[in-house]
Amino acid sequence: MNQEKIGKFIATCRKEQKLTQEQLAEKLGITYKAVSKWECGKGLPDASIMMELCKILNITVNDLLSGEKIEKEDYQKKLEKNIINTIDYSNKKVSEKNKLIYKLIMFFGLGLIFIAFTIYPNDSSWGAIHSLLGLLISTFGFVNIKSGKTIINKVFFGIGYFMIGFIFLLLLDYTNVVLNKVAPRFSYLIETGDTMIIYKAPFYNVYRINRNTKNEYYIVDTKGEYKENNIPITPFNRDKAGIDNIIQYKNKYVGNNSNDSHLIDNLPLAEYGYVFEIDSENLELIIDYHITDWYVNESHYLEKALLYNAVAIFALIDNVENITFNFSGNTYKISRKQIKELYPNFIDIVDNGINPNNFNKYLESKMNDDNFVEDAFKKIFVRT
Repeated sequence: MNQEKIGKFIATCRKEQKLTQEQLAEKLGITYKAVSKWECGKGLPDASIMMELCKILNITVNDLLSGEKIEKEDYQKKLEKNIINTIDYSNKKVSEKNKLIYKLIMFFGLGLIFIAFTIYPNDSSWGAIHSLLGLLISTFGFVNIKSGKTIINKVFFGIGYFMIGFIFLLLLDYTNVVLNKVAPRFSYLIETGDTMIIYKAPFYNVYRINRNTKNEYYIVDTKGEYKENNIPITPFNRDKAGIDNIIQYKNKYVGNNSNDSHLIDNLPLAEYGYVFEIDSENLELIIDYHITDWYVNESHYLEKALLYNAVAIFALIDNVENITFNFSGNTYKISRKQIKELYPNFIDIVDNGINPNNFNKYLESKMNDDNFVEDAFKKIFVRT
């Protein structure tokens, strides 16, 4: 069915009847834009007004669908052809409408996935549920967009689309977990302990340690090397205070304010606020914390933090000889000489610059031993 030819024919007949587009539209009870659309070949009159239109233009429906006035001897032949063309046109329009509907369904499903990833928190099961629901809806829309496919083809394409989409969601979730240090959305099992939560996701596990505290941190285990009994646990935020992060602030000289500030900012107790100053004459670092020492002393947290901070600072800033930690009410002093003489394996930690494995072995892991921390603290620190 040639829409352009029919449009020109409508325009010719309209002019023969001395009608404007507006006048024809008014007689039909439609807008003049619809008439203009027909005459430009961008659409056809609706079947509900076709008879009325032909009556106004003094033509037959057969003439209209042919785009020309038909001679009597060709009438039957043209009629049969136009019936077939009309059926094809109707089927095409229905197919196009269905495709549009299925595209909207597909994009609605994708939108539901986007909403699930942006609204729900990572550790909420609803995020995963709605993501999978969105993927199912999107899959349904996708397999129905193209007409003419057999049931087997639709099943094949549907499974493929869903599997590719699911793998993409897993990769997106994993990337989010690694970059933002959060719980995975697609975890099939969650184990909750006293100090940690273990999320078991496809192909990897995530350990959430010190949950719901200021020092909460995550360890992503893709190799299956950790279990609950050997996971590195520290009372601090390991992502910040761990040697893998703070080693970047190693410096030969105290006095680089930017470097010193970054180091202190990543060490324990910084979460409560602080200021620091440098005594260049005595090569001393003085840190004033905005908190009273008794406030943070639950489970020996103060002793652990000061011991960890002192060893870390002496290990990472080569020429610091003294450190003073000030709180509201008390001061704690320590020197490099005391650390070297009294802290076990300090030399092993700083051997050949700094040894991360030994740092974790002789400092980080020791923070879980309350007796070690208490004894070392009493030997090394001077309280004034």
